[in-house]
Amino acid sequence: MLSCIQPTGEVHLGNYLGALRNWVSGQHEKDAFHGIVDLHALTITEAPDVVGQATLQLGAVLFAVGLDPDVATVFVQSHVTEHSQLGWIMECQVSFGELSRMTQFKDKSAKREHDFVSAGLFTYPALQAADILLYDTDEVPVGDDQRQHIEITRDIAIRFNHRFGDTFVLPKAVMPKAGARVMDLQDPTSKMSKSAGSDTGLVYLMEDPAAIMKKFKRAVTDSDSEVRFDREAKPGVSNLLEILAACTGESPEALATRYTQYGPLKTDTGEAVVELLRPVQARYTELMADRAELQSLLRKGAAKAGEVAAATLARAQRNIGLLPA
Repeated sequence: MLSCIQPTGEVHLGNYLGALRNWVSGQHEKDAFHGIVDLHALTITEAPDVVGQATLQLGAVLFAVGLDPDVATVFVQSHVTEHSQLGWIMECQVSFGELSRMTQFKDKSAKREHDFVSAGLFTYPALQAADILLYDTDEVPVGDDQRQHIEITRDIAIRFNHRFGDTFVLPKAVMPKAGARVMDLQDPTSKMSKSAGSDTGLVYLMEDPAAIMKKFKRAVTDSDSEVRFDREAKPGVSNLLEILAACTGESPEALATRYTQYGPLKTDTGEAVVELLRPVQARYTELMADRAELQSLLRKGAAKAGEVAAATLARAQRNIGLLPA
């Protein structure tokens, strides 16, 4: 099973409760590979000394939330050179027409209409196909917005296997385990996201506890005072109940029966989040204070990933008939 994450922007509560906690539990169920895909981040990077620092911080977050370097394979994409090598081979197996139909390229390039649009943004799916195929990946947990990328990866692998012989495992997209659905505290009809216009409704994983409490106390609810779990009629209150439920392990419906006012619900939810994040923040601080240890953990992951990736790349090169070095 492969799941990757870009080192762009800070990790927030929605990332953690919606996905990363499932990565932690899933590492004991499947042979899990988790890549920090810094090469993909280059499609929007235009300043020096940004990607490396963000990569290191994201590595610290992944270990701090509970990924075990002795169980899961946590690696940095650029530390495994086979990604770039197989990425070029994948570019040669996908057509211009296929890439031009990718929805994410259309959306992202439209948003950057008057800015520099990297060719890497266009060929991104070829490198992503390499990311997936290198590890003989059976399952890729993705949301609906990424399903097209898994489909094109399968198309590329099928074409390669047809041309050069059986080489790649065909991955399938699987729905990730349902994590908590965390919405913006100021706009509870929208998911908590780094792309939000303001961070007033966004809770960062490494945010100061006092700042977290302030954001929860200012969370949008609604005009009446009834506390009940109803996503459609009461999105703000329901968001608080879902977050509290994710922190405590209880159901939002059961929690709703304990409150008659919004104030105590906001306070309790904020405090539950602060307590949930306290050990994560402590471990993150330890890791960032010992860069040598953190980089050692990432090198360990790269070595494990590299063994698998090297074997897959060698198989692909051999089946193509490239001249051995």
